Amino acid sequence: FSIEKKEGFDSATTFIKVQSSPIFSQSPSRNPSSPNFPQRKRQNTTVIVGSLLGTIFGVFLIFSFLFLRSKNGFQEYEEDYLDNMLGMPTRFSYEELKNVTNNFSNKLGEGGFGSVFRGILPSGSEVAVKHLVGFGPVNKSFTAEVQTIGSIHHFNLVTLVGFCAEKSNRLLVYEYMANGSLDQWIFNKNQEPALGWQIRKKIILDIAKGLAYLHEECNQKILHLDIKSQNILLDENFNAKVSDFGLSKLIGRDQSRVVTTMRGTPGYMAPEWLSSVITEKVDVYSFGIVVLEILCGRQNFDSSQQEEDRHLVGLFRRKQEMGQLMDLVDKCSDDMLSNAAEVVEMMKVAAWCLQTEYVRRPSMSIVVKLFEGSVDVVGNMNEEDFLNGLTHEAMETFVSTVLPSMLSGP
Repeated sequence: FSIEKKEGFDSATTFIKVQSSPIFSQSPSRNPSSPNFPQRKRQNTTVIVGSLLGTIFGVFLIFSFLFLRSKNGFQEYEEDYLDNMLGMPTRFSYEELKNVTNNFSNKLGEGGFGSVFRGILPSGSEVAVKHLVGFGPVNKSFTAEVQTIGSIHHFNLVTLVGFCAEKSNRLLVYEYMANGSLDQWIFNKNQEPALGWQIRKKIILDIAKGLAYLHEECNQKILHLDIKSQNILLDENFNAKVSDFGLSKLIGRDQSRVVTTMRGTPGYMAPEWLSSVITEKVDVYSFGIVVLEILCGRQNFDSSQQEEDRHLVGLFRRKQEMGQLMDLVDKCSDDMLSNAAEVVEMMKVAAWCLQTEYVRRPSMSIVVKLFEGSVDVVGNMNEEDFLNGLTHEAMETFVSTVLPSMLSGP
């Protein structure tokens, strides 16, 4: 670089040397035309992606740690809570129940929350061990079951022999019921012999007695909230016992109604569940559905039937209007058919339990008196009540479309 200056005849030329700054010089590595540039670009991308993945993994580890600590803390709290409850049944270790069930080898059944296994206690007593699987709703179901029936006893309620709450293991130990659940006897058309009228009548009375005890004779009112044929168990003499209290709720004797989240099984749920404000009469409604199933020998919803006959309540209503209730009597049992007149009278009790307005349904203690003959159904429900309760449009719509917010367990 040069500067030339002329003044008159004198002239001078100045040369200035400029040093290139390394800041502005273009190194070969940053030159896009350089052969090393793509390699360096890939290396930078790898570093960025690696850092991002490392950050995500670190956050995941932190949340996993917090979750496990929270879960372990809840489990410890639950174990301490159960230890401090009075009148609790026997507490077993997980190893003890593995031995009792021969390493859970004899499965009796399976449901949404786990499996049930047959076992034999050291005393020689047979038991059914329910092994719950999962978190959240399962823990709530376990606690509700132990809290509800752990300290109460009634002949028509399944006895909770013991339980296990050890780390993540949650197991319930019940008395063994040799004849299984009611649904296997009334819905299985190949079942031989079919249940006769006297046995079915006794089963209905047993269920009513169990519910009356829960609603009216315990220190706290107990709402079962999942009465259905699958939750009625039968012993070797066909004595019926109410089981599965995983969705149950305890309320004070001075409480007439309670607000709670919707729970139960579609087809057995009372219309007032839509408002979430319920009473013990939701169990009365479910009981009415079970009575119809026992008398008719079919499920409340049967997809194998013609479309207009799929919903048992709607079919029952139409047959009553036509004076053809005897058409609904279970035809798989000759004994039921020969006692059809008595069966139809029992259907009227079911109709009373299925009134759309819960205040018009009877209490379970009244139902027991009806079945024992100390109260006359005719004197407590007229024909207009019978018809109005079953022709209400909301009932059929509810039975066919509502879905529960919490599925029932095994």
